[in-house]
Amino acid sequence: LYRYITCEVIGVSYTDSRVISQAKVCGITNESETVKRLRLAITNKDFTFKAGQWVDFFIPGISVVGGFSICSSPGLLEQEGVLELAVKYTVHPPAHWIHTECALDSEVALRVGGDFFFDPQPGDSPVKLVLIAGGVGINPLFSILLHIADLHGYQEGKGNGYKMGTVKLYYSAKNTRELLFKKNILGLMNAFPGKITCHFHVTQQSSQICEELQPHVTEGRISEKDLQEHVSKDTLWYICGPPPMIESLSKLLSNIGVPRNCVFFEKWW
Repeated sequence: LYRYITCEVIGVSYTDSRVISQAKVCGITNESETVKRLRLAITNKDFTFKAGQWVDFFIPGISVVGGFSICSSPGLLEQEGVLELAVKYTVHPPAHWIHTECALDSEVALRVGGDFFFDPQPGDSPVKLVLIAGGVGINPLFSILLHIADLHGYQEGKGNGYKMGTVKLYYSAKNTRELLFKKNILGLMNAFPGKITCHFHVTQQSSQICEELQPHVTEGRISEKDLQEHVSKDTLWYICGPPPMIESLSKLLSNIGVPRNCVFFEKWW
């Protein structure tokens, strides 16, 4: 998920009140053939974010500022002082730098932004969630899913805190190779049976689907039939993906009776 912002990184006095933190790359892995997953150690102890938000990504010597959705949970930052990004290769300078020049101990700066998030408080009424992702639009929704797992874990361990309803994730990509975090998602389903469920959709699958994924994969797009059964007055819908997907699903949800104020979306391009 990318936002394109241009400004000078060096020699600018920022008037934005949001916290900017220095960060150091402490892990780099290949999440897929085209996506790198970065782990960043955060220097500023006042730096926080809500599940679903993104960061402005400042690279020394590069004037273009990146914008990438966080794919880790707020709990990971609180416990270990790190956050994670999963960035798809493009020629856009920040993404290109991550794929071609970024290394362990590279230093960058981050600033949180965005009003697409899930941050329930202990006294809030329980809600159910339906999360719908397309391609790398999974990033903020995976952050939300991990946060929900943390909330379930806290509830089970302490017996108090926010009581989370069920969560359904619908995640569409061209093929299973491009389904990011799939092993992590299956792990969450196994850890919280009945509370977290996932349906993967693939639109251009040409190879055999592995046995582990088969029960959870449907060939074809996410349809009205898939979503109809989840419509209720206490369900919130979070959608992230390419703009045409967002527009199509927004119309679909309206047609099946989902109130506009229950639908939240983040477009990437």
